[in-house]
Amino acid sequence: MTSESGYFTESLSDKVVTARNAAAQDPRLKQVMEVITRKLHEAVKEIEPTEAEWFRAIMFLTETGHTCTDWRQEFILLSDVLGVSMLVDAINNRKPSGASESTVLGPFHVADAPELPMGADICLDQKGDPMLVHGRILDTQGNPIAGAKIDVWQANDEGFYDVQQKGLQPDFNLRGVFRTGADGSYWFKGVKPKFYPIPDDGPVGKLLAALGRHPFRPAHLHFIIEAEGHARLVTHIFDPDDPYIASDAVFGVKESLMAEFKPVFDPAKTKAAGFTSPYFDTEFDFVLAPA
Repeated sequence: MTSESGYFTESLSDKVVTARNAAAQDPRLKQVMEVITRKLHEAVKEIEPTEAEWFRAIMFLTETGHTCTDWRQEFILLSDVLGVSMLVDAINNRKPSGASESTVLGPFHVADAPELPMGADICLDQKGDPMLVHGRILDTQGNPIAGAKIDVWQANDEGFYDVQQKGLQPDFNLRGVFRTGADGSYWFKGVKPKFYPIPDDGPVGKLLAALGRHPFRPAHLHFIIEAEGHARLVTHIFDPDDPYIASDAVFGVKESLMAEFKPVFDPAKTKAAGFTSPYFDTEFDFVLAPA
């Protein structure tokens, strides 16, 4: 069916609908709506929902919209738990062999975090198990990248970001920006992160519970790494020993992003690292793809 005319039938439903879009001015919009309409109609025909079930679906989306605020985006959360956010990330961040993989940005990045001298402690309240994170920023040929900007942030040892605990955590707690020197190395101090739940008190949380799924993300640190002549990298590093490492609620874990969090008890090493008590040592190199 190529014209805008045509009567609606069950067998021709998607074709009749998309034919009405023939005069669309934006060819990309026309393409997108054709695919979405076709797939949605296919799903409805396969599921054969009752009218009551379809109304429940509409009310779920309505409640999802009502839950969105200036600081909470429930539709992004829905996209996350359905794996769509990670699929869009994968499609838009295909990397050459050897380059570090990306993952989702997450909702708790804060712009304009303070730029700190290399080696600074991003934990401002000194709560949690101390940790040293270090490594190098390299290109795909193994050469160090000087002047790379590293924006890092993490949750505290209770699984909360500073923006979730205004007044309880200092502003910019566990956040910092660093720049590599000529050898491409970086190092900073933080605290060992902990798993935490995504917001599960709304319709998406109820959906997870109904599906028998938990809302937890495994322990991780966030990174945005930028360098002239190289593609921007948005990624995490994960604790492979976390109880939720194989079942991240938002599907953000990739095997290549596992880092070892090694406990260090040796007094000499502890002192050399600038700590007064045992700490965790985490080493991870990032490889940036060409721009």
